[in-house]
Amino acid sequence: MENLEIRKATHKDAELLLNIGRQTFFEKFTENNSEENMLKYAAEAYTSEKILSELNNPNSQFYLAKLNNKAVGYLKINFGDAQIELQDPQALELERIYVLKEFQGRKIGQMLFNKTIELAKKAAVNYVWLGVWEENLRAIKFYEKNGLKAFSKHIFMLGDDPQTDIMMKLELRQT
Repeated sequence: MENLEIRKATHKDAELLLNIGRQTFFEKFTENNSEENMLKYAAEAYTSEKILSELNNPNSQFYLAKLNNKAVGYLKINFGDAQIELQDPQALELERIYVLKEFQGRKIGQMLFNKTIELAKKAAVNYVWLGVWEENLRAIKFYEKNGLKAFSKHIFMLGDDPQTDIMMKLELRQT
């Protein structure tokens, strides 16, 4: 029987988060993007300084998924001014759900998503939102299955390649 634990990440987990983030990013997006743009983005987004800065932000939280005591993924959420775009105090941004490729298909992403909703309800926000690359059809289907609906688009720069993210949200309560 597999044992999945989801716990809040701490500064001691910074290197683990960095390694999982970088590995998952390359596993998912290398096929559809130039190596140059992948490396350029990774050099900015996946550094020890960046992860520590995110861990130090009181409005950002990481949760580590461990399967049989092995770190296999994580989730990152943002409140308030830590949100990449909307910065709505009544919202929670789901910035990342990362699960290592070899552990996908085991409902770990679903459990991390469920944790996000639990945290959003505890924080009494009105909705959860995220941006997902328009070509990441598997992720879009996953979010739609979980009740999120597209409401806008924005540009995400991957190196020098402007890519379109679909912005999706899930209303948690009527305002």
